[in-house]
Order: sequence, then structure tokens, then C-alpha cells
Amino acid sequence: LGAVIVIPCYNEEKRLRRADILAYFERHTDLGVIFVDDGSRDRTVDVLRSLCAEIGPRAAMLPLPANRGKAEAVRAGLRSALKARPRYIAFWDADLATPLELITEFQKVLEERPHLLMVLGARVKLLGFDIERHAARHISGRLFATAASLALRIPVYDTQCGAKMFRVSPEVAEVFEQPFKSRWIFDVEILARLLARRRRDGADRPERCMLEFPLPQWEDVRGSKVSLRSYMRAAIDLTRIWWRLART
Repeated sequence: LGAVIVIPCYNEEKRLRRADILAYFERHTDLGVIFVDDGSRDRTVDVLRSLCAEIGPRAAMLPLPANRGKAEAVRAGLRSALKARPRYIAFWDADLATPLELITEFQKVLEERPHLLMVLGARVKLLGFDIERHAARHISGRLFATAASLALRIPVYDTQCGAKMFRVSPEVAEVFEQPFKSRWIFDVEILARLLARRRRDGADRPERCMLEFPLPQWEDVRGSKVSLRSYMRAAIDLTRIWWRLART
């Protein structure tokens, strides 16, 4: 397989765009997909089983016995994806805020730039781009991104976009070996772990293995599970990440 896409799901029965998912993977037969059910309480499992049956052997469902949070759902899915030995692995938000069609663009970036290990979607509101994001979330996102940049010591614009792709390599596999310490800002932990590994290896500019890809389209889908309490927890987790990185 060229790539395996992990889609974490928690109570997504009514938000899953079933027809869009089926149509996409029917067109792209070189891609595999793993749906991770994070202990959903609705009929998400039934919907995912139906999707897997229609897509065929390239699709699998990984059920977690209880709700563990998006961080562990993504980690479990990516570790499972690595077993298929694809060239690339990725995770994509179940609401398809980032259109599935952009998976091909992410692959193209990695193919054209062999030094890259990771491509991150970046929600940059520019002329000619279709980025629909609520003002309050945009402002809070910019504040968090600034704090994340300072903690990581790299000029990253958007750590939290739910569309990321990785080149399969020992460095990337190591990133997902241990559980994340944060449920909500595990994206920052991914960057921190990869940076720390490359700094240990003596890389002059460890961030050169990452590239932010400005998304031409992104939609702020209703039903976000991020609360005010989550933002407060994220601030604490970011401080811990900064402290661990400061010692590398």
C-alpha cells in the first residue's frame, strides 16, 4: 500500500460522511484505512463495520475497549498501520474538516522531498483559500500556536490541524511507541518527540524534516468535543512539553 490512513472516531454515527468516505477509497485503491472506535456509546461501531465491508480488505476497524481519548486512538491506529508496511501513514479527522482529496497532495509533497518525515496541514486564511473557521476558535488557535512555537523552539503555524502524514521510518515509529501524556495536544507531543530524537542524533536543523502544507480548503464542522476545561489542561500540558524539551 502507498499509504494507510487512520481515522479516529468517538460517537461519530451522525457526523460520518459515509458516502464521501466510500467514494474516495473506491477511487484510490492504493490506500488503506483503519477506523479506530474510541469506545463510542452510539452506533458508530455498526457504521464502521458497514464501511469496512463495503471498502473491502484495505479497510479495518480497530475497537478500543473503552474511551481513551483521541491521542491514544490515533497512536493505536498508527501503530496498527505500521504493521502493513506502507510507505506513508497518516491520521485524518473523522468529520472530514480537511477533505480526503488532500491526502494525495500530502503524498506528493513527501514523494518530491525525500528529506521530509512529516507533513502537517495548516489552516491559513488567505485570499483564494476556502478556510471556514469561527472567529473565537481562530483567535484562541493563534494564541495557542504562538505558545506552542515558543515551547518547541520552531516557527510552527498550526499544530492542531487534524490532518498529518508521515513517512514510515524508524524515527517515526519511535514517536508512537509510548502513550502520549496529553489527551488534547498530543500533536505538539508528536513534534516534540521527533525534534528530540533528531537533536539526539545531532541534526543541525531538526525541524527541516517537517513541512506545513497550507490547506486550500477546511471547514469548521459543528460538534467539536473540545471544551474550556480542555484548553486549560492543554496549557498545563504545553508547559510540561516545554520543560522536557528544554532539557534535550
